[in-house]
Amino acid sequence: MERWKFITIALISTTLVGLEIIWTRIFSAEFFYTFAFLILSLAVLGLGLGALTLHLFPGLNRGKLFGIYLSLIALFTLIGPPLVFRINMDFTKLFSNWGMIGKLLLVLILLSSSFWVGGMALALLFKSYHRRMPKLYMFDLIGAGFGVILAILLMNQVGTPLATFLIAIPCLVAAFLNSQGWMKGIPLLILLLVIPLSLKSDRLIQQQREERAPVVLTHWDAMAKIKLYEPTETYQQLNIDNVAHTGTIKFDGNWDRPDSLKFDFSINIKKLIEQFHPCTYLVIGSGGGVDVVQPLQAGVSETHAVEVIPYLNDLLVDGQLAEFSGNIYNDPRVRVVTEDARSYIRRFKNKFDIIYSSSSNTFAAMASGAFSMAENYLFTTEAFQDYWNALSDSGYMILEHQVYMPRVVSELMTALAREGVNDIPSRFAVYNWPGARRNVLLLSKRPLNSDVTDYAITGGKPLEGSPFYLLHPAADSVQNNLIQRIVNQGWEANQDSAQIDISPTSDNRPFIAQMGLWRNFEKSKLDKVIPYSDLYGFPLSQMIILILLGVVLFFIIPLNLLPYFMRGPKLRKYPWLYFFTIGAAFMMVEVVLIQKYTLFIGASLYSTVTVLLTLLVGSGIGSYYSPRIKTAVVFSSIVGLLILDILILPQVASLFTNLPMLVRALIVSGFLFPVSFFMGMPFPKGSEKVGALIDWGFAVNGAASVLGSVLVVLISFNLGFSYALLAGAFLYTVAFLLIRNHTAWLTIGQPDKQER
Repeated sequence: MERWKFITIALISTTLVGLEIIWTRIFSAEFFYTFAFLILSLAVLGLGLGALTLHLFPGLNRGKLFGIYLSLIALFTLIGPPLVFRINMDFTKLFSNWGMIGKLLLVLILLSSSFWVGGMALALLFKSYHRRMPKLYMFDLIGAGFGVILAILLMNQVGTPLATFLIAIPCLVAAFLNSQGWMKGIPLLILLLVIPLSLKSDRLIQQQREERAPVVLTHWDAMAKIKLYEPTETYQQLNIDNVAHTGTIKFDGNWDRPDSLKFDFSINIKKLIEQFHPCTYLVIGSGGGVDVVQPLQAGVSETHAVEVIPYLNDLLVDGQLAEFSGNIYNDPRVRVVTEDARSYIRRFKNKFDIIYSSSSNTFAAMASGAFSMAENYLFTTEAFQDYWNALSDSGYMILEHQVYMPRVVSELMTALAREGVNDIPSRFAVYNWPGARRNVLLLSKRPLNSDVTDYAITGGKPLEGSPFYLLHPAADSVQNNLIQRIVNQGWEANQDSAQIDISPTSDNRPFIAQMGLWRNFEKSKLDKVIPYSDLYGFPLSQMIILILLGVVLFFIIPLNLLPYFMRGPKLRKYPWLYFFTIGAAFMMVEVVLIQKYTLFIGASLYSTVTVLLTLLVGSGIGSYYSPRIKTAVVFSSIVGLLILDILILPQVASLFTNLPMLVRALIVSGFLFPVSFFMGMPFPKGSEKVGALIDWGFAVNGAASVLGSVLVVLISFNLGFSYALLAGAFLYTVAFLLIRNHTAWLTIGQPDKQER
């Protein structure tokens, strides 16, 4: 263990963090992201519990067992996920079926087992080599950063199911290096298990569900799980993450066809397109290309097809759907853009005559791994300011969605007021589409009149007799609908009577899908909980956050106090609180910074790698240099840089929006590195003072990390990212006050040392 200690800790972290990233992708796709947040946050608690186990049972602190620990990490990594899927967990029955609660506990045991043994292995290394903690912790964090890269590379190159098993290999290498004699055969035997599991990975890593049609192709990378259904004669349907659907129209590539053979569209905006000669058109979330066909058929001269999932664009450019679609993505009039639509559109002013968005959304968990409630920035107040500014002087935006429209109207009115627009109600119309259970927003740079609203989305046919009718401006018979009331009275006057949260979201609080209200919580409704409950007013996400909060407060924290009731050396009060505080603070800051900078770079793999890698590697380098920097400088730098981030990020985003993505990613690295550098120092600074008791400190730190992730989401939901960062800065301030009280850290008989 002595010889390989630094490489070993890096390999352990590579597997554990890579596993967390991969599992986040799996569970957000197979079980929906709210349940992924619940199950993976609880699983990662195993890391701190493993360290606590090592501290409570001295017999486990033997170097001879270390190789076995590493082999067990790999073994549990391999067998955990497929067993979870065999349990057939149904989260919709979680709150009404005791049997399902039992299944949940079994799932948690299986998934947390890798982290539990991993916590034991890491704690043993920290305890054995606590005098080398700055370098040891550096390798731990840098290994974690490499785990992020490896996980994404594996998911993109070989697919997410196979990546689930291959991510165990770094830990198997560590087990082989740290085993002696015949015990070297254990990791080799486990490695043999990788082969049959890998061959069956596609079948083992999926939830059994009834498909709407036979699946002819499945592709699962770090961005999305894409399923292609067996085509009909005229249409090809795709499914994204078992939630969203998009499609491709069969086309022979010939636009010169009579009207009788032209494609029909449910939302037909031909009359709007005809107002522009030439017309510049942008599709937000172009998906399978259906929404690109309409502008091309209408003769639009320039269409920007913007899609954040690379594989969807690949399918249409030169993949399986290229010929089926008539090669529309190779049409010279189409600019195919693989990027987050929001970050792309911010680079244009007065550019687009029409911006079109049809059910654009994502429920994919973001880059912060298990510790994230997924959201996007497509529907914030600032987003509608960007859309408004990107439209030409007489341009239109058409946005269709299932559930967000009341909140969208609140945001739109706020956005137009900020832009100084006069007569705001005349600048948009909202249609109800009851047959599809959807609403359609029509936004116009010029005041609307009935000549436009009556024919805008029906292809020139009268609105009367069409599938649509107006919610705003509403006829007398439907004047009392929620959207018209928001227009007439404002969202504040209607929030108390609305069944959902209709308050405007912002880039600082972009959680549009979190529409649940506690006043809608009823015990009887627990029998009918569905993954989308938040969208209909039930506070599912907040309920899950409170469950996690309760588990940490009433179970995990008391467990971390157990050593006070046992024999042996003990952490004093201040050191215990210090490790708890820095654990919560680090996670709070990490989660917020990842989400905030994702907007600047764009929600993509680039933002994942840039932000998380900079945070981890920067912190690792900071750990190495921690003995050379005074404690006061460390904490004052962290707090100062966090406050600076709150104040300047919006200005930075506006200054550098037009730069290429790679340049923006480099700018983000430059901004994140200083605060990351100093955030890597508090843990080794505390370790220096507690010595071999760092195993207990690491356990407390791990428990607090999960608590921090829960608190940061709760604060962000209600107050926004800026307040969440301030909370992190406050905790770092508290940590400094704890560590500067030098005498409170001394154990009986320990000589006083001069603080560095």
